[in-house]
Amino acid sequence: MTRERKIRMTPADICDFVNEASKCDFDVKISHNHYIVNAKSVLGVMGLDFRAILTLKYTGHSDEFERYVNTLATA
Repeated sequence: MTRERKIRMTPADICDFVNEASKCDFDVKISHNHYIVNAKSVLGVMGLDFRAILTLKYTGHSDEFERYVNTLATA
């Protein structure tokens, strides 16, 4: 099952976000418009527009990752 969340990040959040995503043993992707990046890639995440609300999609479950995502969630 793929979960989808709307998040907002700042450039200062990149390292923490990538570290949390990298702990997951499932796919984690972030998108804005038609641009989709691997959330475990620092360079990919750095290329996003942080002024926009981002769409986070992931295919597994981790309580730790869920808690972290809740701190970034827009609603």
